[in-house]
Amino acid sequence: MRETKGLSQEKLARLSDVANNTIVKIEAGKNKNPTLDTLKKVAKVLGVSIDELTK
Repeated sequence: MRETKGLSQEKLARLSDVANNTIVKIEAGKNKNPTLDTLKKVAKVLGVSIDELTK
């Protein structure tokens, strides 16, 4: 989803005010339970709902 928006992990982290390491871990499946706050921030930057983000 991030890549279809043309965003690098670093840029997504910066725009969503989330640590880059957190984005990396979520995408790699190492962080299976990100906080609701993190999900909200990332979803907002990507322009999707939290439901869409977690599918």
